[in-house]
Amino acid sequence: MQTRRKKFSSQDPAQHPVIHLPAQASSAAVNMTVSYTLEVANVRFGGFTKLLLRWRGSIYRLLYKDLLVFCGVYLFFSLFYRFLLTPKQQDLFERVALYCDQFTNTNFIPVLFVLGFYVTLAFNRWWGQYTSFPLPDNLMMVVSGNVHGADETGRLLRRTLMRYANLSSVLILRSISTRVHKRFPTLEHIVEAGFMTMHELKMFESLHSDFNKYWMPLTWFSNLASRAREEGRVRDDIALRLLMDELNNYRAKCSLLFHYDWITIPLVYTQVVTIAVYSFFAFCVIGRQFLNPEKGYKDHKLDLYVPVFTLLQFFFYTGWLKVGELIINPFGEDDDDFETNQLIDRNIQVSMLAVDDMYQNLAPIVKDKHWSQRHFSIPYTLSTVAETLRPAFKGSTFDMRMSTEDLEIHQPEDTPVKKQYFPQRGSLGDGLDGLLQRGKGILRGVSLPSLIDVSSHPNEEEDDVEADISATNHKEQEKTLIKIAVEHC
Repeated sequence: MQTRRKKFSSQDPAQHPVIHLPAQASSAAVNMTVSYTLEVANVRFGGFTKLLLRWRGSIYRLLYKDLLVFCGVYLFFSLFYRFLLTPKQQDLFERVALYCDQFTNTNFIPVLFVLGFYVTLAFNRWWGQYTSFPLPDNLMMVVSGNVHGADETGRLLRRTLMRYANLSSVLILRSISTRVHKRFPTLEHIVEAGFMTMHELKMFESLHSDFNKYWMPLTWFSNLASRAREEGRVRDDIALRLLMDELNNYRAKCSLLFHYDWITIPLVYTQVVTIAVYSFFAFCVIGRQFLNPEKGYKDHKLDLYVPVFTLLQFFFYTGWLKVGELIINPFGEDDDDFETNQLIDRNIQVSMLAVDDMYQNLAPIVKDKHWSQRHFSIPYTLSTVAETLRPAFKGSTFDMRMSTEDLEIHQPEDTPVKKQYFPQRGSLGDGLDGLLQRGKGILRGVSLPSLIDVSSHPNEEEDDVEADISATNHKEQEKTLIKIAVEHC
């Protein structure tokens, strides 16, 4: 039985279901994916250490409540043992603690094994969901290049095709992402957002199906593309086939996301991992208590009150479990979950720009800047000019040293023996020549464009420059050129 939805009238502002927030307010009200890529672009002292001080998206934010509970329970048993028990009861508690400690210090509970395998499985699943996100980039390129017509009908056709594609992704994301479902709680919200018309909504609801109908807009896409082929907007069957292939790839990703949401990691495995971690630290609460050192128990020579290494073990193991909990479903509202709403905004904007504003909107075709130069180099900035002194990489074996036997050609026995050698031309000589050429360019001019390859600017001063640089000491030559480059920079 289909549920009846309340229709919102666009003429009645009081019943308008969509709330438009300012950009600054909306961005501050929601969680954003934590990115630190720029901070680790270069390896430097204390690079990762600075990341440990972050709070948002950190393991501390995920784990601090569990850690406080563990510390509270441990403190309760510690005070209970020290101040509330009689000496006879303390002896019984100590025997129980030693018994529990026996299980935490052996492999009776394989926490490392089950946790490592579980997190690896969850990470592979997380990466698969990321690569399965339906992006319209390939499809919009094919639509823009193969659905022709600069008139209003052609424009309407291209925009409608991409709107159907984006509508399908919105429907599938609304089914699996809590963020998208909160943004579009009903189909009327999708109509209000412009992904669907009221007539299309009626057609969508009129088709009864017990399953998710995210594939319907893609069916409209294929039928509309076939009509465009009949009308000559798609000029040949090859172009239509290309459209269908890209559409199927797009549909396959939508379907894969749906199946990732439907078929999860088996519940029994998640339960096994959770029970293993929690039971391990349940034994640690008692087994890792500091016992009376005067009674001479093994490994209980000190009474430190605070179980430092047990807390570290809790932080690592439980933190590992939290990582698996975080990435097993990245379509929630955690700090590092996928920004599905922003992806929807990005997809609809770039797809409409590609098939509408950029359709046949080309810049004049002119000769490029280096049209008359056969050999040319791209200029560098002053901060990167030293990179021109590095020889180009030509292969890992290009600088391999060769002996005389390696260069000797072997002749058959019936052939007169005559040793032949071929001179070895390695990257050392070539690289040195390149450095000399660039050094000449730097010596001839102080400005940045003077770094253009000297081979395209022959000059009579080349012989004088080569005479000043010794050809017998390669290291001294390179140091001299670097010194010249730095002085001019």
